[in-house]
Amino acid sequence: MTRTATIKRTTKETDISLEVNLDGSGKTDIATGVGFFDHMLEQLGKHSLIDLMIKAEGDLHIDAHHTVEDVGIAIGQALKEAVGDKKGINRYGHAYLPMDEALSRVALDFSGRPFLVFNATFSRDKVGDLDTELFREFFQAVASAGGITLHAENLYGENNHHIAESLFKALAKALRMAVAKDPRAGDQLPSTKGML
Repeated sequence: MTRTATIKRTTKETDISLEVNLDGSGKTDIATGVGFFDHMLEQLGKHSLIDLMIKAEGDLHIDAHHTVEDVGIAIGQALKEAVGDKKGINRYGHAYLPMDEALSRVALDFSGRPFLVFNATFSRDKVGDLDTELFREFFQAVASAGGITLHAENLYGENNHHIAESLFKALAKALRMAVAKDPRAGDQLPSTKGML
C-alpha cells in the first residue's frame, strides 16, 4: 500500500499543487517563486526521504506570506493524508541538527492534536528573499493542517541562514523518524487510546 497524497489548494491568493510519497527517496521538484523557501523545501524532502513535488503561484507582488503559509497548509494536509490510519508508524520523531555554529532541535508527535512551540530568534528581517518571521508561519501551518504536535527550537547560532536551515533539516529528520514503519509494531496503532 503506497503512502502518498496529492493536494490541490486554490484560493484568491495562491494556487498550489503538491504531491508527497512518504516512502520515497527524497526526490524534490520545487517551484514557489521564493528562492530561499525553495531551498528550504528541498532540504525538507532530501533529509526526510519524502518525495516532495510542489508548484505554487502566489501573490508575490504583495509579499511571500500567503505563499509560505499556504504551502505549509498543503504539506500538513498531505502528511496527514499520506500517513493514513497511523498503524505501525513510530508516531514520534526527534532530531538535533548542527549546521556549523548553529544547533536546532525538533520533536514532533503525529498526535492529531495540533500544537506549535517555536523558539528561534533571527537578527535580520530577511534571509535571501524570505522574511524571517515567515519561518514560524510555515511551521505553524504544517502543525495545524497536519494534526501534529511540533516543538522546534534553535538552541544557538549566529548566521541566520544556518539557523533557518538547521530548523528545516531537523524537521526533516524528525518527520523521517515519525512516519517510518516500526517492524515490531506490525499494524498496531501507537496509542493506548485506540485512536489517534
